[in-house]
Amino acid sequence: MGWWGLLMFACALALMIGTGVPVYAVLLGTASVFAAAGVLAGAIDGRILGALPSRLVGLLEHDLLQALPLYALVGALLTRLPLAGLLHRAGEHVFRASPAAPELAALGVGALLAPMNGSVGASLHTLGRSVAPALTARGTPPAEATATVAVASTLGIVIPPSLVLLLLGDAMMRAHTEAVNVTHAAVRIVNTQDVMRAALVPGALVLLVALLWVAWRGRRAATVRPPPMPWRQLAVAMVAALVIVLLLGGVAIGRLYAVEAAASGALLLFGYAVASRQIDRPRMRAVLDDAMTLTGLLLALLIAATTFSLVLRAFGTDVLVARGLAALAAHPLLLLGAVLGGFVACSFVLDAFEMVFLVVPIVMPPVLMAVPDPAWVATLALLVLQTGFLLPPFGYAVVMSRAMMPAAPRLRALSQALLPHLLLQATIVGAVFAFPQLTQWTRPVETAPLATPAGAQDAELKMQEAIEAQQKQAAERAMPK
Repeated sequence: MGWWGLLMFACALALMIGTGVPVYAVLLGTASVFAAAGVLAGAIDGRILGALPSRLVGLLEHDLLQALPLYALVGALLTRLPLAGLLHRAGEHVFRASPAAPELAALGVGALLAPMNGSVGASLHTLGRSVAPALTARGTPPAEATATVAVASTLGIVIPPSLVLLLLGDAMMRAHTEAVNVTHAAVRIVNTQDVMRAALVPGALVLLVALLWVAWRGRRAATVRPPPMPWRQLAVAMVAALVIVLLLGGVAIGRLYAVEAAASGALLLFGYAVASRQIDRPRMRAVLDDAMTLTGLLLALLIAATTFSLVLRAFGTDVLVARGLAALAAHPLLLLGAVLGGFVACSFVLDAFEMVFLVVPIVMPPVLMAVPDPAWVATLALLVLQTGFLLPPFGYAVVMSRAMMPAAPRLRALSQALLPHLLLQATIVGAVFAFPQLTQWTRPVETAPLATPAGAQDAELKMQEAIEAQQKQAAERAMPK
């Protein structure tokens, strides 16, 4: 009855596109309706749904989720305080020799703040309030300004240690564990630290090529001298940038836990706001409201996606997906390419968190049964997600950036401005796909291939055995006790 789950997924996507209902409500409502119908029709055993409360409690007790409200608090403080604008002005002075100084500074601010904001939407909100007006004031054409803001808002996906990257690392660890339990391979389970270290070089390449292209594109423009900046403000901006780099770097290299870095960042931001008298009771209330709202939305999405995926598994959709992917098991790279193509298609409808919570647990276990390096796969997924968010006309960052810019450009002009960025992104994705060593320089490679190199027949046999094992486990769960 796996097709019930596919129908449920299609209905959920249609409701997301055609209604303004929040995604978590769509997922919960669709899962509830199909679960009730499945129980009445005898397609699923209702006792399986009894595992949902304990599963949710187990997820919410995960130590990684302790960092979620702190990331939300940091993002709210960055949005409500004028720190982002201060950093942008300081960046203009750093790049003042280039005619593209305002755009280069915008990318720098995005690289600093996007990982701390935790999501593309939060980054867009911060950049839209502080950086977008400055680009317009400096005379940057609307299409180029919007493209710069869109690219800057997505840098947090690939630059460690963003919340998206941390959650994907945890999801990949679960998927890898499931794959190893089925294949009984003697390998070390991938962890979040492996994923962060694997993303270091590709993330740096993404930022570097974006900076180089913006500098090259603006080389012939008239140089706009940035307005003078008091030395105290410049010193504050430099100290803030240094602290952010140290916190992010500490998490990326494993010296700090994500929750420690987020708590330290929130405490330092609050201390700066109090010392500079930039926060009062109304603004603090607004900061807490923003943080609680974002935290509630993410937790609601996690609960909804967990419920949705449990119903999918109850219908046996995960086995159906594994059987479909088994046709490509003899060609692991083709299998991985097909899944990454599906990620691009889903990015038009789902944001990064929804992809991590909903899609990754279903499609990644079959992939990791055939592909030997989970951290490399996770890095490719991050790069593909970032590219999908920048694809006109439906990319999440494209739609949101056009909506919040003071002067929204035409879609054709914005597409032309984004095209070089997309081509450079595709080049990096292709390079990482062709040369996995780009993700291995900053991490130890201790995982052995799950599929032996003996040939296509062995890989296909392992995939078939995995599917049969999953079917057996589902049948055992459904048997009355």
